[in-house]
Amino acid sequence: MTCDFLTLANAGVQKLQPYQPGKPVSELARELGLEEASIVKLASNENPLGPSPVVLDAIRAEFNDLTRYPDGSGYQLKQTLARKLGVEPETITLGNGSNDVLDLLVRAWVAPGDEVIFSEHAFAVYPISTLAASGVPVQVPAVDYGHDLDAMATAVTDKTRIIFIANPNNPTGTWLLHSAIDAFLAKIPEHVLVVLDEAYCEYIEEPEYPNGLQWLNQYPNLVVTRTFSKIYGLAGLRIGFSVSSQEIAGVLNRVRQPFNVNSLALAAAEKALDDDEYVKRSRDLNRKGLADLEQGLKALGLDFIPSLGNFITFDTGSSGDKVFQELLKLGVIVRPITGYGLPRHLRVSVGTESENRRFLEALPAALKSAAGGSVVK
Repeated sequence: MTCDFLTLANAGVQKLQPYQPGKPVSELARELGLEEASIVKLASNENPLGPSPVVLDAIRAEFNDLTRYPDGSGYQLKQTLARKLGVEPETITLGNGSNDVLDLLVRAWVAPGDEVIFSEHAFAVYPISTLAASGVPVQVPAVDYGHDLDAMATAVTDKTRIIFIANPNNPTGTWLLHSAIDAFLAKIPEHVLVVLDEAYCEYIEEPEYPNGLQWLNQYPNLVVTRTFSKIYGLAGLRIGFSVSSQEIAGVLNRVRQPFNVNSLALAAAEKALDDDEYVKRSRDLNRKGLADLEQGLKALGLDFIPSLGNFITFDTGSSGDKVFQELLKLGVIVRPITGYGLPRHLRVSVGTESENRRFLEALPAALKSAAGGSVVK
């Protein structure tokens, strides 16, 4: 008799389904017999510029030392980050992407039965990590697709250990004002960690968008996470970090795996921080791309959620999954978000000008096919 290993797993793990990443170009090409060069991928909020030449040079310089373990402390990168952000190196925790740090936080502070609060339509890693630790996910209903901070504060109990806030939020692109977060932090008991996930912060130019680092001295229970996967274009190398009190960073280092960040990622991230021209180009491209996508969606009569990230989520008017499948047939990969409680919506990443145009040209045909041939109005 074959053993049912799922029943032997932790109770929380049994409730999970494998995370579904954006479909790779190579996979779609195999499935539909398409040429890879003809496929446009706008599914995973990646930087469409490709890696910076300065960063590529830094990566190549590391090739001859690949037989050596990386610097497990990430000393040089922490020094550079500290100067860039105006924080102490000892407050920084490096991770294999910011996802790694989010998971470390849960593993360090959440025991079976402990509660973790997050918003409806928020990043999938929050409930995944919580359940994997046999914690209790507490999902607070969203307001206008974004965080209801008052309701999240009310949801705190004596079992609450962590509150996750994504600003801006993925996949909806909604964001929170400085005054709203400031008022929220003042309400939270000091023994409850508040994790401010700022993965897309470098794209944002709104004057009322807050920099979470400003509150670290005032609120020792605050943790700010960021990533090199988005505006810095290093998603394939998997590197992110958090900034917190030295005490919290010390706890994270107790559970962090040795050498959790590879040597190529360390070298690339350090150089990326100094490549201001690349960041500016990325921000400028994103600003124009978002405007073009908004204009195109308006022309089709489709509602969308205003976004401050490098993506936009829109209402297909019918089944998001069906429109997604029809776009695949046309060689355009976007992201269905039924699993986020938005079955009518799709999320599309900002690409290059030609990629955005390709998506907007394909969308009317996909909408029509998904609706059974009827004209979408």
